[in-house]
Amino acid sequence: MSERYDAEGADRAKRPGPPGGDQQWARASDNGRNYQAGRDQYVSETRNYWGPGSGPAPQATASLPPDRPLTGRKERTDALLDALAPDGAGTTVVTGLPGVGKTVLALHAAHRAVERGRFPGGTLHVHLRGYDPVGAVGPEQALESLLRALGVRDGDLPPTVEEQAALYRSELNRRAEAHGAVLIVADDASSPGQLRHLVPAHPAHRLLVTSRDALSAPDFRARLVPLDELDAESAAALITTALTEVSPDDPRAEEDPRALERVADYCGRLPLALTIAAALLTDDPGLPIAALADDLANTRTRLKRLQHEDGDGRSLAVETAFDLSYQRLKEQDARLFRLLSLNPGPDLSTEAAGALNNWERRETRTGLAALARAGLINEQPLRSGRWRAHDLIRLYTAELPEKNGEKAALKRLLAYYTVICDAADNHLRALPGQSAPELFADRAAALTWLDTERANLTAMVPHAIADHPQVVLHLVESLGIYLIQRRHFHDALTVNEYALRATRELGVRRREGQTLNNLGNALQGVRRFDKAIDAHTQALTIYRELEDRHSEGQALNNLGVVLQKVRRFDEAIDAHRQDLAICRELEDRHGEGQALNNLGNALQEIRHFDEAIHVLGQALSIYQEFGDRHSEGQVLNNLGVVLQEVRRFDEAIDAHRQDLLICRELEDRHGEGQTLNNLGNALRGVRNFNEAVHALSQAITIYQELGDRHGEGQAVNNLGITLQKVRRFDEAVHAFSQAITIYQELDIRHLQDQAQHSLNATLFQMGEVRGRRGWRRWFRGGRAGGPEA
Repeated sequence: MSERYDAEGADRAKRPGPPGGDQQWARASDNGRNYQAGRDQYVSETRNYWGPGSGPAPQATASLPPDRPLTGRKERTDALLDALAPDGAGTTVVTGLPGVGKTVLALHAAHRAVERGRFPGGTLHVHLRGYDPVGAVGPEQALESLLRALGVRDGDLPPTVEEQAALYRSELNRRAEAHGAVLIVADDASSPGQLRHLVPAHPAHRLLVTSRDALSAPDFRARLVPLDELDAESAAALITTALTEVSPDDPRAEEDPRALERVADYCGRLPLALTIAAALLTDDPGLPIAALADDLANTRTRLKRLQHEDGDGRSLAVETAFDLSYQRLKEQDARLFRLLSLNPGPDLSTEAAGALNNWERRETRTGLAALARAGLINEQPLRSGRWRAHDLIRLYTAELPEKNGEKAALKRLLAYYTVICDAADNHLRALPGQSAPELFADRAAALTWLDTERANLTAMVPHAIADHPQVVLHLVESLGIYLIQRRHFHDALTVNEYALRATRELGVRRREGQTLNNLGNALQGVRRFDKAIDAHTQALTIYRELEDRHSEGQALNNLGVVLQKVRRFDEAIDAHRQDLAICRELEDRHGEGQALNNLGNALQEIRHFDEAIHVLGQALSIYQEFGDRHSEGQVLNNLGVVLQEVRRFDEAIDAHRQDLLICRELEDRHGEGQTLNNLGNALRGVRNFNEAVHALSQAITIYQELGDRHGEGQAVNNLGITLQKVRRFDEAVHAFSQAITIYQELDIRHLQDQAQHSLNATLFQMGEVRGRRGWRRWFRGGRAGGPEA
């Protein structure tokens, strides 16, 4: 047997009732009691009951619970105030995941509306307890509470819910005529069935509802106001406000703002979790915020830590709030919810969810929509077919008991990702005129899918490699070209390190060589050149051991590129010449073009310009023969650089402009940045300084956008040289100073020395032009506080 009590804390005195079954007490705002046990209902007197004919029944038409501080919800408050306006919505439902702050927002907006004089007829409040494990408040109980609040005596309550609803509408109509509009706040609803009879008939009245579910039905229409977690600043402010309310002199938030940000992040910026974190800190005034942040950093214990019990035994817990929503799910939806935790990335597509559950797309969409209505996941953005759960809900789902079939579900998901990724990779590898799988319309569509799923694909590698190493190794291989071309070097590094361990445990030498080759490319990207040389050398050894000439040539090519990076040009040239010989031996024309391109770069570095121009011209012809626009653009860029060295600037400008068109055609942002950088230098060579500054400034913007500090340093240094030529000395000095800072950060000493030399020359020239006084003025004020105009 269980008992149920109202929100105001009714006494726990036992009331007579039939044995067995659940018992519930509901209290109206004027202390009237309605007792229900099983199917029988007993009505008791109100404490303020005057008796028949002895006076009017008390009314409770100002019954809103107190307003509470609200942080970071201005936009949603304004949306609710619009809905509560005379020309707003009749019924509004504030919806969102458990603990997101729906009730606080609704009450705050309700109080603001009352302050504005919008509801002279009064306010009514009913707590529907829609997710209470004992059971939700039924429509008849809610109506009885509201009717008592409107002054209807127990003896005048009709016996059926339909009659009660009719009386409720009539009383509200009379109140509209006598006093004006009424606001009814129905908190914590879980179904349209709790609300249908509460919708007022008079157009002046408003019904404001909170629910975890996006409530809708053919006979219940409402405006939905979805509520998400707080932004980072508001989340931190919520904790700070809670601390200073208890102790205005509490210094912890101000002393350690970084720790406060960490706590807010670990709470997922969910108001319930933030409130619990604040309570843990106020309960222990000596607890450093950093210590709480360290506790919450552990994902395995975070949900257990986010609970708080006060001295009366009442508790708040994030996990409990999630439990109440999970337990209401239908079994098939609950299973889908559990399976979603098997996806290791931040979100997943409808198709991926279908692979997990082995459902058709329409059935999967229906199940995901049910979870979204329950506030457990969201489709972000709407109509995108991509679904995301809050971080804390993901932790909660992962801790649910494992059920049969989850290992098979993970295998299906991994197979889905691997098959689609392999098809996308084939598009990236395909040369013009070659056919590729029809899963994607073209290369651009394949890249879009890879960009969208990258976080899931890379997270799947450590997640599944222990149980399914062979499939994961295939997935890593399919990601090889994409991750390097898109410059996701750290992702490439991580997945290939996992793959390398797996290949060695399995003893698969050929796959080990492929992984070492890809690992070397990733190490080049993060500028760990010595380790990259070691990886490519190991791959080369394996390929020679296996007598795999084609792969041997690839390893030589990649080794030659990284040897150029460390300025070992003679060794690089030797590697590229060996690769070239292998390509010609195997009649690999496309590989020959690649070898010639990289050989031309190495020859340019040792100032063999004529030979470099010759081999780059051969590479260009090969790529044009294949129609390989991407590689054609690379050769044009490299050719333009060499043409500048022999002062054939007009030809260089033409080559770079052709490359620029190709980069923009292919949406290759990094290539565009490189080309603009080199084009700027060529334009400077013909003294077209304005266009040169414009091109270099565009290159800097692109490099900053992509986070390429090395490219940014080169472009900034080249901009400084150009500005120096037109005697814009202050700007030139600023540019060289930026370049020096970047090269110091990257520990590239020879480029740092070059930038420092340019800076010194500019300062000397500035002194000659402006006189010693002007130079000293800049040196004293400019270097510390920025150049003076």
